[in-house]
Amino acid sequence: QVQLVESGGGLVQAGGSLRLSCAASGRIITIGAMGWYRQAPGKQREFVARITTDGSITNSDSVKGRFTISRDNDKRTLYLQMNSLKPEDTAVYYCNAHLVDGDYVSNNYWGRGTQVTVSS
Repeated sequence: QVQLVESGGGLVQAGGSLRLSCAASGRIITIGAMGWYRQAPGKQREFVARITTDGSITNSDSVKGRFTISRDNDKRTLYLQMNSLKPEDTAVYYCNAHLVDGDYVSNNYWGRGTQVTVSS
Protein backbone atom coordinates (compact mmCIF):
# COMPACT_ATOMS: atom_id res chain seq x y z
CA GLN A 1 0.00 0.00 0.00
CA VAL A 2 1.37 3.38 -1.01
CA GLN A 3 1.68 6.06 1.64
CA LEU A 4 2.82 9.66 1.67
CA VAL A 5 3.73 10.89 5.14
CA GLU A 6 4.47 14.54 5.83
CA SER A 7 6.54 15.80 8.76
CA GLY A 8 8.25 18.97 9.93
CA GLY A 9 5.28 21.21 10.62
CA GLY A 10 4.92 23.22 13.80
CA LEU A 11 4.57 26.64 15.37
CA VAL A 12 7.00 29.38 14.36
CA GLN A 13 7.16 33.16 14.68
CA ALA A 14 6.79 35.39 11.66
CA GLY A 15 10.09 35.64 9.83
CA GLY A 16 11.13 32.18 10.91
CA SER A 17 11.78 29.01 8.92
CA LEU A 18 10.55 25.44 8.73
CA ARG A 19 11.46 22.49 6.56
CA LEU A 20 8.74 20.06 5.58
CA SER A 21 9.41 16.52 4.41
CA CYS A 22 7.20 14.01 2.63
CA ALA A 23 8.30 10.38 2.49
CA ALA A 24 6.75 7.97 0.02
CA SER A 25 6.62 4.30 0.98
CA GLY A 26 5.05 1.06 -0.17
CA ARG A 27 5.03 -0.80 -3.44
CA ILE A 28 6.11 1.89 -5.87
CA ILE A 29 7.50 1.40 -9.36
CA THR A 30 8.18 5.04 -10.17
CA ILE A 31 7.34 8.51 -8.87
CA GLY A 32 6.58 11.33 -11.26
CA ALA A 33 5.86 14.93 -10.41
CA MET A 34 5.49 15.79 -6.72
CA GLY A 35 4.10 18.88 -5.11
CA TRP A 36 2.94 20.75 -2.04
CA TYR A 37 -0.51 22.20 -1.47
CA ARG A 38 -1.97 23.96 1.53
CA GLN A 39 -5.36 24.62 3.03
CA ALA A 40 -6.05 27.41 5.49
CA PRO A 41 -9.12 27.36 7.75
CA GLY A 42 -12.25 28.22 5.78
CA LYS A 43 -10.41 28.28 2.46
CA GLN A 44 -9.97 25.91 -0.44
CA ARG A 45 -6.81 23.88 -0.89
CA GLU A 46 -4.30 25.83 -2.97
CA PHE A 47 -1.18 25.02 -4.95
CA VAL A 48 2.17 25.90 -3.39
CA ALA A 49 4.94 24.34 -5.46
CA ARG A 50 5.65 21.43 -7.81
CA ILE A 51 8.77 19.62 -8.98
CA THR A 52 9.10 17.12 -11.83
CA THR A 53 11.41 14.13 -11.99
CA ASP A 54 14.01 16.14 -13.91
CA GLY A 55 13.90 18.99 -11.39
CA SER A 56 11.69 21.45 -13.22
CA ILE A 57 10.01 23.66 -10.60
CA THR A 58 6.82 25.70 -10.52
CA ASN A 59 5.98 27.96 -7.58
CA SER A 60 2.89 29.90 -6.69
CA ASP A 61 3.36 33.66 -6.71
CA SER A 62 2.63 33.83 -3.00
CA VAL A 63 5.74 31.82 -2.06
CA LYS A 64 8.25 32.80 -4.76
CA GLY A 65 11.55 33.87 -3.25
CA ARG A 66 10.65 32.41 0.15
CA PHE A 67 9.92 28.69 -0.31
CA THR A 68 12.14 26.15 -2.05
CA ILE A 69 10.91 22.75 -3.18
CA SER A 70 13.33 19.87 -3.71
CA ARG A 71 13.33 16.09 -3.89
CA ASP A 72 15.62 13.16 -3.27
CA ASN A 73 14.61 10.47 -5.73
CA ASP A 74 16.78 7.80 -4.08
CA LYS A 75 15.07 8.41 -0.74
CA ARG A 76 11.65 8.93 -2.34
CA THR A 77 11.34 12.10 -0.31
CA LEU A 78 10.01 15.55 -1.11
CA TYR A 79 11.04 18.68 0.79
CA LEU A 80 9.79 22.21 1.23
CA GLN A 81 12.14 24.75 2.78
CA MET A 82 10.06 27.66 4.01
CA ASN A 83 11.81 30.90 4.93
CA SER A 84 10.53 34.35 5.87
CA LEU A 85 7.27 32.82 7.02
CA LYS A 86 4.22 35.04 7.34
CA PRO A 87 1.03 34.58 9.37
CA GLU A 88 -0.85 34.08 6.08
CA ASP A 89 1.25 30.96 5.46
CA THR A 90 -0.63 29.29 8.32
CA ALA A 91 -2.32 26.18 6.91
CA VAL A 92 -2.26 22.42 6.73
CA TYR A 93 0.36 21.49 4.14
CA TYR A 94 -0.27 18.44 1.97
CA CYS A 95 2.09 16.40 -0.14
CA ASN A 96 0.98 15.18 -3.56
CA ALA A 97 2.59 12.70 -5.94
CA HIS A 98 1.79 11.09 -9.26
CA LEU A 99 3.20 7.59 -9.20
CA VAL A 100 2.99 4.08 -10.59
CA ASP A 101 2.35 1.52 -7.90
CA GLY A 102 3.40 -2.11 -7.65
CA ASP A 103 0.42 -3.19 -9.75
CA TYR A 104 1.55 -0.82 -12.50
CA VAL A 105 -1.40 1.46 -11.90
CA SER A 106 -0.80 5.20 -12.28
CA ASN A 107 -2.53 7.31 -9.69
CA ASN A 108 -2.47 10.54 -7.78
CA TYR A 109 -1.74 10.27 -4.05
CA TRP A 110 -2.09 12.65 -1.13
CA GLY A 111 -0.60 12.67 2.33
CA ARG A 112 -2.63 13.44 5.44
CA GLY A 113 -1.05 16.82 5.96
CA THR A 114 1.08 18.62 8.52
CA GLN A 115 0.04 21.77 10.36
CA VAL A 116 2.10 24.93 9.97
CA THR A 117 1.21 27.84 12.24
CA VAL A 118 2.95 31.20 11.97
CA SER A 119 2.40 33.64 14.82
CA SER A 120 2.66 37.40 14.37
